[in-house]
Amino acid sequence: MCGRFSLTATPKELADVFGLLETEDFPARFNIAPTQPILVVMSGERQRPGSNLPERKALLVRWGLTPSWVKDPRDFPLLINARAETAAGKASFKAAMRHRRILIPASGFYEWHRPSKESGETSQAYWIRPRNGGIVAFAGLMETWSSADGSEVDTAAVLTTHANSRIGDVHDRMPVVIKPEDFARWLDCVTQEPRDVADLMTPADDDYFDVIAVSDRVNKVANTGADLQNPVHVAARPASKPKEPPANPQLSLF
Repeated sequence: MCGRFSLTATPKELADVFGLLETEDFPARFNIAPTQPILVVMSGERQRPGSNLPERKALLVRWGLTPSWVKDPRDFPLLINARAETAAGKASFKAAMRHRRILIPASGFYEWHRPSKESGETSQAYWIRPRNGGIVAFAGLMETWSSADGSEVDTAAVLTTHANSRIGDVHDRMPVVIKPEDFARWLDCVTQEPRDVADLMTPADDDYFDVIAVSDRVNKVANTGADLQNPVHVAARPASKPKEPPANPQLSLF
């Protein structure tokens, strides 16, 4: 699950990490929520100067994927996440998995530990960021929905996988992280079919993220300040074993 995230990098930092030729200026955002615009990176149609690789371009899309075949989005659920294990076979995601894979830059994401009602404990929010700082690239899918009057809306979802041991005691899912050396392969929807990139849709290493308890102010979309990421003290939370992955993750995709 990924229901909130943050992006506070500068346009230059994004251009350097993702190999973008140009990016528009945009403000730091500390509490990005579903249905809001998010920045995504995709392959362009032209080749980069002096390279056989395609250009990469950044654009703003709506967070919440709407398949092109949907007649009325008001009658369709909001798809902010897609399960990496099954996306290639789901009607809502299979076309995007084959033709419109994207990267979603982030500075980190928020997750909530929600204990059972019987435990009597309250939910706790966590800010989860790369331990070494910088920008993380979530694997994403994109679709363009067209209305009857011809207007178009670009939409996207974050791919998730089972949690690693670091995050597993907070939540059993986490976003799929694409490493910089794998950007080109993930974005290549011409020669790389879903089966060819199945090995990229695995949990990040256990030591990749820091998990920091934060206040419940992040629950409200109206709260958008940097103070949302200030640590708070909490009692040690009980560890819960993350769900076991399928015996053969690649076979579960098809």
